[in-house]
Parts: sequence; C-alpha cells; structure tokens
Amino acid sequence: MLTTLAVANYRSLRDLVLPLSGLTVVTGPNGSGKSSLYRALRLLADASRNGAVAALAREGGLPSTLWAGPETIGRAVREGRAPVQGTVRSKAVGLRLGFAGDEFGYALDLGLPVPAKTAFNLDPEFKREAVWSGPVLRPATLLADRAGPSVRTRVASGGWGPEQFKIRLSDSMLSEFADPRACPELLVLRERIRSWRFYDHFRTDAAAPARQSRLGTRTFVLSHDGADLAAALQTIIEAGRAADLESLVDAAFPGSRLSVASTDGALSLHFHQHGLLRPLSAAELSDGTLRYLLWVAALLTPRPPELLVLNEPETSLHPDLLPALAVLIATAAKETQVVVVSHASPLIRALSEVAEVGMVELEKEYGETKLVGQGRLDRPSWHWPAR
Repeated sequence: MLTTLAVANYRSLRDLVLPLSGLTVVTGPNGSGKSSLYRALRLLADASRNGAVAALAREGGLPSTLWAGPETIGRAVREGRAPVQGTVRSKAVGLRLGFAGDEFGYALDLGLPVPAKTAFNLDPEFKREAVWSGPVLRPATLLADRAGPSVRTRVASGGWGPEQFKIRLSDSMLSEFADPRACPELLVLRERIRSWRFYDHFRTDAAAPARQSRLGTRTFVLSHDGADLAAALQTIIEAGRAADLESLVDAAFPGSRLSVASTDGALSLHFHQHGLLRPLSAAELSDGTLRYLLWVAALLTPRPPELLVLNEPETSLHPDLLPALAVLIATAAKETQVVVVSHASPLIRALSEVAEVGMVELEKEYGETKLVGQGRLDRPSWHWPAR
C-alpha cells in the first residue's frame, strides 16, 4: 500500500507531500489543485509504460506544466507589503514525482535537455530516478539508482554491482531496464504500478459505447469508455459475485435487478424494474442509472488493482444515489487501495459513515496548492534524490 505521495513543481503543486491511506478522499474547492494531483498520479503510472514524455506533450510540454510562480515567496509578499516578483533560481528546474509504501519507494526527476541542434529541445529528460526499499529514501535503502543515462543496481552482498547499464535520457528505467538478475525488485515495482487503474468521466450520451450491444468476452477489467459493460457485469456474475452485484443494484434502485442476455455471442444489458412489463435495455436507461452501473462494473472487478483512482465519481449522479455509491466504493476499498478525488460533500459524508477515510483537503495560497492544516512538521518523511 502507498503511504506517501510527493509532487514538486507540477502546475500548482510546488512542494506537496501527502499521506495516503487504504481509502483516501482528496477534496477542496474548485481550482485548489485536485485535478493536478490526479494527473500527477497518472504521470507516475505513465512512466512505468514509458509514456510520461508523451503525456506531458499532450499537456503542452514540460515548460507548460512546471510551477509558474517564484522559487520562494517572501514574508513581505505573504503580508501584502510587496508584489509577487520573479527571482533568480538557485536550484535546477525540474518536475519531480514520487511515492513510498511499506515495501518500496520510487521517485523521478524530469528536466529540460541541454540545448542542441534538434527540433526536440522541449522533450524532457530523466535526470534522476531511484527505487528504494521501505518508506524512506536513504543511501542504504537504494535498490536501483539512475543518474542521466546510467543505471546502477544493488547486488545481494549489499554493495553496488560492478556494471552500469545505459538507457536513453527520454526513457524511464521502470520501462526500459528489465534485467531480473540485476534488480528483480524493480520489475516487481513496475508491474505493481502498471496495475494501477484510473477512471474519469464515463460517457452516457445517446451514442455512448456502453449503450451498444457487442460481442462479449470475459472482461475482468472494465474499459475506460465502458463499451464492454455487459461483458464486465456478466464476468462479475460468473466470478461468484452475483449476490454483491444484486445488493449494490438494489441499494441504489430498490426492487430492481440486472441480467445479461446473449444472442449469438453478442451481449446486451437488461435492467428489470418493479412495475414494468419488460426490462429496459442500456439504450433506454437514464444517464444517471447507466453511470451508476458503469461504476458498479468498474469497482466490483474480480481482478482488483494495486491502486484504484476515481476522479469525481459523483458527476451526473442524483444525490439519492450517493449513499449507494459510497457503499460501492467502500466495498472496493476492502480489496484494493482507493483514492477518490471529489468535492461532493454528500458523497464524502456518506463515505465517512461506511468506511475509515483518510481526508486530504487542498487549498490554494498565492497560487500554490497546500494541504489544509499541514505544518512542516506534519508532513510525512520524504527526501528527493539529488541531481
């Protein structure tokens, strides 16, 4: 389980170190940095598939995502006696992301390349990467250490191996360094990160993929567009969780139940509602009903990930459905670590009533995202690998 998340110089997250629990709720007003925190977690996951550079390019490139404020905010500025002004930077500019848990920790540092004759001078490079054992980075706990293009690994005797491995500056060692003899822990960590699962806003419009019938295959993980909804629900049923599915549907829509019909291999969803002479198809369901069923399929997965991150799951749901959604999220949190990004007070209250929740409330101060009530001594222990 992850216990700490650290982000530096990413959008409004200038220097943020957060505690994480089995079920963490990230909340705060609009513009407080919740979406940036969600994206930071996605960037960490992208690094394990060598997709961090491409993901940053989709956001406008590294310069567009770096902290836009000064390196330090002086007392005069905080007291309103002076305007915010630029300062000469004394530290290397870079985007840093990392996490730590009971078993392993990982951190990366992305920066701009040395200018050269190329059309790709804005491509970020991996300046540092580190993997360590335990919750805190120390020289003695390092397992794999990357500086520039060179990777070194710890050997069984405790010292560093005699060989230094070379990888491209645009590649992460998580994705490109894959020698199980040199550092098996690195491969274990990579596969755990690759199992992280993110769900954002599901489409529920008239042409939404979830409303269409399609050929079904066993689906242990709902796709991000929900196109395989019927197959995912049928997989849940056949995996022995029919009772859980029935209970969660009834909690949201009393007296209702689901079934999945198969016609020559094509699967279609049927929603049986008390008082109706025939079941409703997915195409006939209201947006809110369909979205709740998509969340059921996503969270009741027979194959739980290491980490499940939900971005504003309350979107387009009627307030009456939020207690049922809270029970659904709490059910998922029994099998996997869950992070919920939300500003819906009714959902947060409902979650607190059915599960033990770690609350992370964000606020903005001079453009910088901070954790409400967190002093310097309250932060989890965290050390970045030095360049």
